[in-house]
Order: sequence, then C-alpha cells, then structure tokens
Amino acid sequence: MNEYIIKYHGILNLEGYDVELLNESYAIVTTDAAGIEQLYHHIQIEYVEPAKKLFLSRLDSMGYSCINSVKSKSGMGLNGRGVAIGVIDSGIDVTHPDFLNPDGKTRVAYFWDMEGIGTPPVGFLFGAEYDAQQIDSGAIQNGDTVGHGTAVSGIAAGNMGIASGASIIVVKLNLREVRSTDIMRGIKYVIDRAQSMEMPCAINLSFGTNDGSHTGDSLFETYISDMARRWKSVIVCAAGNEGYSGHHFEEKLGPVEELNVDFATAAHISRMYLSLWKNFADRVSYELIGPSGRSSGRLTEVMGRLDTVLDGVRVRLIYGQPNHYSDRQEVYLQFEAINGPIPNGIWTLRCYGEDIVEGTFNVWLPNIGAVTERTAFLEPSVYLTMTIPSTSDNVISVGGYRGSTGTISAFSGRGNHFEGCKAQLDIVAPAENIFTAKAGGGYDAFTGTSMAAPFVTGSAALMMEWGIVRGNDIFLYGERIKAFLCRNAVRKENVKYPNPLWGYGALNLCETMEDLIYLMRR
Repeated sequence: MNEYIIKYHGILNLEGYDVELLNESYAIVTTDAAGIEQLYHHIQIEYVEPAKKLFLSRLDSMGYSCINSVKSKSGMGLNGRGVAIGVIDSGIDVTHPDFLNPDGKTRVAYFWDMEGIGTPPVGFLFGAEYDAQQIDSGAIQNGDTVGHGTAVSGIAAGNMGIASGASIIVVKLNLREVRSTDIMRGIKYVIDRAQSMEMPCAINLSFGTNDGSHTGDSLFETYISDMARRWKSVIVCAAGNEGYSGHHFEEKLGPVEELNVDFATAAHISRMYLSLWKNFADRVSYELIGPSGRSSGRLTEVMGRLDTVLDGVRVRLIYGQPNHYSDRQEVYLQFEAINGPIPNGIWTLRCYGEDIVEGTFNVWLPNIGAVTERTAFLEPSVYLTMTIPSTSDNVISVGGYRGSTGTISAFSGRGNHFEGCKAQLDIVAPAENIFTAKAGGGYDAFTGTSMAAPFVTGSAALMMEWGIVRGNDIFLYGERIKAFLCRNAVRKENVKYPNPLWGYGALNLCETMEDLIYLMRR
C-alpha cells in the first residue's frame, strides 16, 4: 500500500479508501496501484502526487543573532509566552529539564507519536496522541531515541533556548521512512492544536528531499504554502545540507548538441534516482551508459516508459508530463540493484538535443542522507541546492553560517542564482557547533541547517508574543514576520542581495524589533 497526496474540490466521497482530509483542498489517500488508477477518473480529484521520502538536514550563538538583548528583562523581556512552537521531527525528550516548568511539569502541551500504539489525533488513522497531563503521568517512555528533535526544540523553545516561555507541540515522525505526507499531517495537527489553544504558532521543519523540481509547484509544496496562510502561523524550513554534496547538475543544451551528465556511484547503495527537469517544449532523446561502458541504446519519448537492466542494475525511465501547476517536464530514472549494491563507477546520461527551444537542464540526485556525498555529479552546481519543502512559497527558508567567522557554512543549501527566479533563500542563522539540549540529559554541540532553522522559529515566536499576545501588532504572523526579518537582516558590503548563499542576510532580532517598534510609534 502506498500513500498519495490528492488535490480535490467539493465534498470528497471516496468509499473503500483510507482517506485523511487535511483541509478543503488537500487529502492523503492510502491505496494500492489498482486503486490509484481509479482515482484518476474521479470527478472531484484535480491532481494526484505520490508521497516522497524526506531526510534530516543533520547558546552563545544567540548573541550572533542579537536575541539575548530582546529576551533580557532590561531589554524587552520576551520569552514566547502565549505562543505555541510546533516541532515536527524525531520527537523530544520530555524528561529533559530544558522542557520542564519550575514546578517540574512539562512544557509540552501535545505530543503526537506517529509510531506509537494508542489513540491517534482526531481525523488521523495512526499513532498515539498525549496531552500535558498524560505526559506528566509518565505515559511517554521514549520521547526521542535519535536526539535531533530534542536539539532543535532546545534551540527554539528550551529553557536555555530562545522562546523559553512558549508552549511546545511535538510531532514525532517515523524515522524509518519519513514521507512528505507525514510532514503534511504534522503541519495540520500543529495548526489545529494551536488554534484550539487560541495561540499563534511557529512551526519548525528540518527535513527535506531533492525529489522534485525545486520550484514550489508540487502538491507537497503548494499544500505547505496554503497552510502557511492558515490561522496565526509561520512555517520555518531548513534549507538543507546539500550545498557541497554534488547532487545538483545544471547546464544548457543547444539544438543538435550532445550533453553528458556524468555521475559517480559509491558502494553500499542498492537504489537511487535521477530526477531531470526541463522545458516541455524541448525535444530530447537519451542514452544511459553504465560503468562497464554498456549502453541502453538511444531512448526517445515515443518509446514511452523504459524498463531495462544495465550492469546488474534495473533501470526504469519514466517521462512525465506538465500539469496545471507546472509547464516543466520531469524525466525520472530509478536505479535498483538486482543483487547486492549498485556497482561503483561512473555513469553517463547522454542527452541529445533534437528540437531545443529553451534548453536548460536541472538534474538532482538523492540527499546525502540517502546516498552520501560519494555518489555525486562530476561537474555539479552548488546553486539551487535548497531541499524541498524550503522551496515552498510563504515559508521562511533558512540557510546556515558559522557565527565565529561570519562565513557561510559549506554545507548550507543555496538558492537559485538567476535573478527573479523562484527558490530564493530568505535568511541565514548560526548552524555550526550549536550548544543545545541532548536527549538523555545534558547538552551538546550540533551542526547543520537543522540547527539554524530553530533560531528563526524561536525568534518568530518572540515577535508574535510582542505583536499578537501583547497587542502591539495583532497581524504579526505569516509573510509579515518574514518581511521584517529579511528587511532587518545583517548584510555585508559588496554583496548583492538577495543572494543565493545569504538570502537577505543574517538573522538580527534586535534590528527587527526596533524597526517594528519604530513603525508602531509613527
């Protein structure tokens, strides 16, 4: 059984299917291949998208972002009280002192364990939900066995972190296989719970994938963009750690030209994909050459879907088609070893320009978390390496920098380098050696854009406390939060902004709050 995202209209009536309604336009359907074929003919369904797999984008630093002075009693005394912070991640260590009130009771208002056995939240089909009373009674035994969610939560909302007075809503994902549909469920759950508590909410997402066009037009991305407009909320996404991975290839193909897309495969990988996106008007044929030099022969779109074996690897090539959200075409190659791993060596996807109108090619390999940096293009592009869903509209996409030197982290996902294009990074925050809560007790240093995103999430919570909870700016959420953060980010001289590496600059909460106060007093 597989999961699919569907975009629909009207009152959805699908008898015989497992359906989870996310809102009036999006739902998740679980079915087999035969069942999904029938859905394509359902009059209320506008589009169907398979769920994608996502991977983790693996506090003196608050000083770099000018957060301490905003929190201090001599400053504004903000701590996020009256705001909910949603963390959709590996869970949280509910016993850690960083998430306990002075009386020893939990600061976690709700906890949905997607792997748990128990009563799922209303409207969902699996997992176990716990409220604060159940958490205090010891109902959760293993809140976070990985520690990533605990570290992220510690930065955004821990007692030693940024929004130390905020209520916390946790969604613990099934890390054996994180799907785009699980992130969608988590967002709906957090917003529903925050709305029931009558609290504005800031949601932190530190998972991403390379499987898509990176232009914000998948159902996964458009759903997140839509939900970012719901309630009094803001969604913050880590830009991922693909900056130096070598997993993006970009080139231009001219008429009657050949373009070689060369990539190396490392040991111990049994399956992977290659996702190529181009203008649908461009007519191209392809040839795949394995490490042994054997060729698939020339493949044309007229031949349709290809299923062949090359160097002990089953290769499926699927030609996508434009839909009413995008005029781009995806050519998707799926690799799966028949016995053992995919062989080490250099593969070549040779592209033949037959009728070229525009000619731009963007190709992605899976995330580092799936194939490591040893599987990579031989001539990669560092640009457009932000992972999905940080490419969504209406979210705050966060890259990372090294606070001690003021330089961009080599791993930080980059935005597009073409002016005016989609998938521009918004802002950067400290991402290296961040001291935060450690699952099992104590504190440790963590690195990655996963650690940069919660700086922005926690800062957004402080802004919403000042604006919404204290009544200074009751509409301070969503795109308004992003606009003020970007406007007041720290920018370097002789650097053009917005910048693919820096976005609009480095997070600076002091300047942001001073700007808000100045505008309020005018």
